[in-house]
Amino acid sequence: MSAKVNLYEAKTKLSSLVDRAAAGEEIVIAKGGKPKARLVALEQPKKPLRVPGGDKGKIWIAPDFDDPLPDDILEAFEGKDDPR
Repeated sequence: MSAKVNLYEAKTKLSSLVDRAAAGEEIVIAKGGKPKARLVALEQPKKPLRVPGGDKGKIWIAPDFDDPLPDDILEAFEGKDDPR
């Protein structure tokens, strides 16, 4: 369903027009009888927003995650044993 309102009415009733558009109605705003703009609801996001802690129970971190690296791995980062 589409409603046509003139610019003056749109300025004075903007809040109610936005509510109507959000509810699914299309509002056409006209100036001098000629359509100039269309007020429609925003498309809702396809995926739900992620919330902190939403992956609780899905991710596991080893107890030794932040332990120092073994010497052989540290040496590889330092390039001491680089075969190139």
